[in-house]
Amino acid sequence: MRGFLFALFCCVCLPSAWAGITDVSVPMKAVQLGAHSYFVQGQSGAASSENQGFMSNAGFVVTRDGVVVFDALASPPLAEKLVSLIRKVTQQPIKRVIVSHYHADHFYGLQVFKALGAEIWAHRAAEGATRGEGAAERLAQRKEALFPWVDDTTRLLEADRFLDDDTDFEMGGLHFALRHVGPAHTREDLAMLVKDDSVLYAGDVVFRGRIPFVGDADSRAWIAALDKLIALKPKVLVPGHGAASRTPRTDLVFTRDYLLYLRSQMGQAARNLVPFDEAYAATDWSKYRAMPAFDEANRMNAYNQYLRLEQESVE
Repeated sequence: MRGFLFALFCCVCLPSAWAGITDVSVPMKAVQLGAHSYFVQGQSGAASSENQGFMSNAGFVVTRDGVVVFDALASPPLAEKLVSLIRKVTQQPIKRVIVSHYHADHFYGLQVFKALGAEIWAHRAAEGATRGEGAAERLAQRKEALFPWVDDTTRLLEADRFLDDDTDFEMGGLHFALRHVGPAHTREDLAMLVKDDSVLYAGDVVFRGRIPFVGDADSRAWIAALDKLIALKPKVLVPGHGAASRTPRTDLVFTRDYLLYLRSQMGQAARNLVPFDEAYAATDWSKYRAMPAFDEANRMNAYNQYLRLEQESVE
């Protein structure tokens, strides 16, 4: 009943389904990276009431025929704020949203863009991602952690079009290259290169200025994905988290080398049957220890990769 009355009140009394009720107050600024390309940078840390869920990046590209958006942020109100920033740059219609992957902080705002008539694209590996038990559990967790910005009116939308392979397209005279770089952070990872600006939106395949969250991802495939992005030779890189980079190769290589180090250290320990705690304590983490998210992510990354590499050695 609360959700029904809330939605009814918003539709009747307000110009936006969220305006004035759940507006986000967290700062958000559109930063121009090229002649047509922009991004907004989320805050550091996990999603919380303090950052109102704004802890991931999103981008948009303005063409003469419409706007292409890359990722939809972590809630409908955040997406509304992103739309307001786009409107300060252009009145062109928002025609397409590319979803890098189906983690909550990157797609929970999709309904805002869908209501504006945008078509949602994602990789085929994401099909069904919103319908599983894990998706329902994550939504319940986000409703608790990020209420009122995520609530009963928040809908999990799948793509209108699922891509099976790398896909190039043109809009308004600009040329886009979508590259499937999963399985890495997720199975469905997509990156987008705006060829005319040489700006690469990499999603969570790249975490800049912090330790990436690797978990139990296929680190071997992730390394191959980074090599694929390095080969694109972009001039500007937009990671899934952290500041944009005008030295993309440096940041891509850093992430790749971190993964290589995890694999070499934990792989050797797993092959030699060294217990994880002993292997972790004996590993020299000094190159990474001072980086943000080290305490939160590194041990978990190492443990999950130890288990994965243990299985790889058996196979």
